[in-house]
Amino acid sequence: MEYRFARRMGCLPPSFLGELFRVSSQPGVISFAGGLPGTEHIDVEGIARASREVMEEEGGSALQYSTTEGYLPLREYIADRYRTRLGIPASADEIQIVNGSQQCLDLVAKILVDPGDPVGMERPGYLGAIEAFSLYEPVIHTVPLTDAGPDPEIFSDLLAREPLKFFYGIPNSQNPSGRTYTQECRKMIAELLDGTDTLFYEDDAFGELFFDGKPRLPVKRFLPEQGIMSGSFSKIVAPGMRIGWISAPGPVLARFNAAKQASDLHSNFFCQVILHHYLATHDLDSHVRAVSRVYGEHCRLMCELLDDLMPPAMTHTNPEGGMFLLCTLPPGISSMKVFSEGVKEGVAILPGVPFYVDGGGDDTIRLNFSNASPEAIKEGVTRLARVISRLS
Repeated sequence: MEYRFARRMGCLPPSFLGELFRVSSQPGVISFAGGLPGTEHIDVEGIARASREVMEEEGGSALQYSTTEGYLPLREYIADRYRTRLGIPASADEIQIVNGSQQCLDLVAKILVDPGDPVGMERPGYLGAIEAFSLYEPVIHTVPLTDAGPDPEIFSDLLAREPLKFFYGIPNSQNPSGRTYTQECRKMIAELLDGTDTLFYEDDAFGELFFDGKPRLPVKRFLPEQGIMSGSFSKIVAPGMRIGWISAPGPVLARFNAAKQASDLHSNFFCQVILHHYLATHDLDSHVRAVSRVYGEHCRLMCELLDDLMPPAMTHTNPEGGMFLLCTLPPGISSMKVFSEGVKEGVAILPGVPFYVDGGGDDTIRLNFSNASPEAIKEGVTRLARVISRLS
């Protein structure tokens, strides 16, 4: 028979991830390609204990249906951290629990975007956002990302030219570049958006993972009525629990809630209760500091090895936090070729092409430093240097 799929399925960009995960999982391959936090930093024992205690104390209710908004004590915990860490006067009523912050990308686009609507994002931009937004057939306009944040002149020109539904950005340890917006850039964005009908969608998946342990003020702090902010426990507790959240103005959250209810009724309630019990009985701040310190050591090691082993024409970003850095390859070298040759050498990287929705990126590669040991980083970068040397 002929399967008649929706027209929107033709709007998805070609996916490279299936092939990437296939080759990255081959025995002997050191992978810098994925986006995984370090498995050794997941508190298996603590989460197991929390699970047992929830079953003993709240088993029946924790295994029942719940509200779309999510577990109230967990939403209150998130709101309290916003108030104490970032100075945002948040309340639980402004928080919605989701299946990882990736679900926010889908639902925000679903409630805001009609086919042909203009939206904005960074260049390069997060691959998961490009794929989620594309299903709703927007016209995506990009703004080049500098070391300070989105290029202010191009950002301003875009706002003057296009009635953007929203601009999507990752101010903290951006994926794929690892760059962090300066405080001045955050204020500039808020000033330019103030008085417009454009929302700023602030993806804060990496905001807790600064190597110096100091939080950066979000754009939403300066733009409360136009700011949508999402966060996730995947990078700081356990990605397999798939628990994230969105914080948004009331009218936006009401539509978001209706769309989520139609999609899945509510996120995994059992995991929400377990996660809250775990957070209430453990020091998350201490855990995050320890993880961030290790990631910082891994990042510095990778940067030093890149500086020592790669040709001078190959440059890289210098992240302040997060899990990734972006390399610009020497002239004439293709990231797709680096990928294919790297697998033969036993090292996997993520080519930059999928991060550039409007084309380009074949001169860049993304490297992950959070899910490899120091020994694996040393050996993997050494293998990558042999690949770059051959291709040069």
